[in-house]
Amino acid sequence: MAINDIYTDGIASGWDVRDASTFTAPVTLEADVVIIGTGAGGGTTAEILAQAGLKVLMLEEGPLKTAANFKDMNEGRAYAELYQEATGRATSDGAIAILQGRSVGGTTTVNWTSSFRTPPETLKHWADAHGVKDWSAEASKPWFDNRTERLGIAPWAAPPNANNAVLQRACEKLGWEHHVIPRNVRGCWNSGYCGYGCPVNAKQSMLVSTIPEALKAKGTLVHHLSVRKLVFTGDKVTSLHAVALDSSCVRPAGVTVTVRARHFVVAGGAINNPALLLRSNTPDPHGRIGQRTFLHPVVLTYAVMPEAIDGWYGAPQSVASDHFQWQGDFDKSPGFKLEVPPINPLLTAALFGRIGGELADGLANMKNLNAMLALVRDGFHDQSVGGTVKIDDAGNPILDYEITDYLFAGFKQALLRMTEAQFAAGAARVTPAHLDGVWATSWAEAKPQLEALAYKKFRLAVATAHIMGGCAMGEDAKQSVVKSDGAHHQIENLSVIDGSVFPTSIGANPQLSIYALAARNATALAARLKPAAALAA
Repeated sequence: MAINDIYTDGIASGWDVRDASTFTAPVTLEADVVIIGTGAGGGTTAEILAQAGLKVLMLEEGPLKTAANFKDMNEGRAYAELYQEATGRATSDGAIAILQGRSVGGTTTVNWTSSFRTPPETLKHWADAHGVKDWSAEASKPWFDNRTERLGIAPWAAPPNANNAVLQRACEKLGWEHHVIPRNVRGCWNSGYCGYGCPVNAKQSMLVSTIPEALKAKGTLVHHLSVRKLVFTGDKVTSLHAVALDSSCVRPAGVTVTVRARHFVVAGGAINNPALLLRSNTPDPHGRIGQRTFLHPVVLTYAVMPEAIDGWYGAPQSVASDHFQWQGDFDKSPGFKLEVPPINPLLTAALFGRIGGELADGLANMKNLNAMLALVRDGFHDQSVGGTVKIDDAGNPILDYEITDYLFAGFKQALLRMTEAQFAAGAARVTPAHLDGVWATSWAEAKPQLEALAYKKFRLAVATAHIMGGCAMGEDAKQSVVKSDGAHHQIENLSVIDGSVFPTSIGANPQLSIYALAARNATALAARLKPAAALAA
């Protein structure tokens, strides 16, 4: 079955899409609103503002890659083309690997489609502890409903693949809460290649949903363009300076781009946004930019199951458990959400953390391999304070993130529970993703090993695909960068609209939380800007 390339057809019909790597001379662009970043926040905002009649300019540092590029379903190609630093992004000490998208659509192009509403416990904490206004479970519901309808989000109706079925079976046997994961897909082929870019346009990423609609509404998209600095005059942004990247999307191409707009929206993610604001010397009287940057640190266990798993096929994530998310002694360790990752060969080998014969032996039974992961909740306790985004001498982002004993205690609890679950589901043997871990053949054998392991950086594999905070929202300017509606506290025509405004981590995969908050804040922004646009016309 042939799949139409949305962008080939759209550009032929008149969409304004520009590849900055082809620019040969300095360029100046103008718009009502310029949006920096095209992920969950930027893509959502672009559609809403463009359909409100505003002239919208979308800027993306990464390349434009579409279903035509994804049809090879090649893991190596995807990591090189679609991820920040070709999947080489990490915390400053290298202790935590960071998987984050870098192409048109941002991380929505490569995520695994899990779409959760922000837990009510999180929303209450934000209001009580961080002064977030008008974003309670009741107030947010219409916006979650809106994005659920817009992006085809629904609990996955097909049976879970064998990898997810291990988690489901374990929860049923142990009496743990579990649920079917909602996914943002329409016409999904259940192939399992979500992390490489969807080859059939089923995933309702920004790449195939909101950005095309913004382009249809006379928006402009420029890719291969790295925004380096915002320029301020008084309490306003007057322009931004950017540099075109070469065709590889790595090196500057030697061409500068200047953009002037009435309003500027920063939506480049929780690492890139603070870096841009810091490079620009953005007013920050209380030193909040880049502070309280949160992750969902992930730890893993591997199991060899008696049955074939073939974990590279089928929806990557369709079953989850919150059994340990909101119950426990949180003065001792944080809560966590249980899910599974797909068994993609390169990803699995990297997270397995061994080389040579140990790696070969560990992955020899890949057909029978199951993996479980725990998303550890970050930011809800005074021993879980997140990290800090800084910039180096060249203005590039650096994430300093210390793993506290409190977080290590959470990792330990997660490894114990995941190992117990895998044996309950019938595993023949289980090992933690830890350099000192060995395969155990029973829960009784595994438990004392996990208790005795050294929980230290570089011994335990830790990764994340969820980065939040660094530009926190709240009504108190002494504690936050932007107001609850995303408007910057000090700069009149600057907004931040994406997951960097979250005051803590969420406790669930964050894309739907970003969609809903972005839809609310972009709708309010459109209402503010439309009267001025009408007068200008």
